[in-house]
Amino acid sequence: MKILAAAFAYNEGDKIRRTVARHPHDRNYDLMVMDDGSTDGAVKALESDRVLVLRNEKNKGIGFAMKQVFDYSIEHGYDVLVIQAGNDKDDPLEIPRLLTPILADQADIVQGSRFLPGGGYGNTPSYRILATRYVHPLMFSLAVGKRLTETTNGFRAIRTTILRDPRIDWRQPWLDKYELEVFLLYKAIRLGYRHMEVPVTKVYPPHQQGYTKMRPITGWWSILRPIVLLGLHIKK
Repeated sequence: MKILAAAFAYNEGDKIRRTVARHPHDRNYDLMVMDDGSTDGAVKALESDRVLVLRNEKNKGIGFAMKQVFDYSIEHGYDVLVIQAGNDKDDPLEIPRLLTPILADQADIVQGSRFLPGGGYGNTPSYRILATRYVHPLMFSLAVGKRLTETTNGFRAIRTTILRDPRIDWRQPWLDKYELEVFLLYKAIRLGYRHMEVPVTKVYPPHQQGYTKMRPITGWWSILRPIVLLGLHIKK
């Protein structure tokens, strides 16, 4: 299978460089960095024949950036897309865990879960553990009719057949922020695509380095919004 792994960056500085450096040199996938309007120059130094770089001139939002990578993966004939954070929270050496069920034809979308046995998390604020381990998975599980342990972790692998499915309209403008990741998981499960979780680790960088770009209230609503709007059939 032809595989693309994409990391997303917006003014991540040394964190995006560490993310790329942690990928093995001998890998069975292409590596891309999607730069969503960074002004710190960090991604510029990564451009090489070993790292593909896409760039927005201005910051558009993670959902908007993901849509560009989705289009790229389809246009260039990739079979599988791996998504990871560009702020050094995800371990690239765990990408084979995400890929194995797909390569074995056991799954179409594989979600990394820090809350499964064998997974782990570090330096995570307690309120985020409450939200990501209990509140969001419970609401999401009730909405899709399947028990999930992880629903907000962006570290996942997806067959691009899901992205080609016209019933999953991921190009909608309301999905330009954090909504897209939750929307895609929701739609894939509800439409009967094979979903699995595998254990992964997610370690937040020190707080002084900026451990998240998500803003309180607006960011939290962004990841809850798809569950509410899709569950009430306000959006499709």
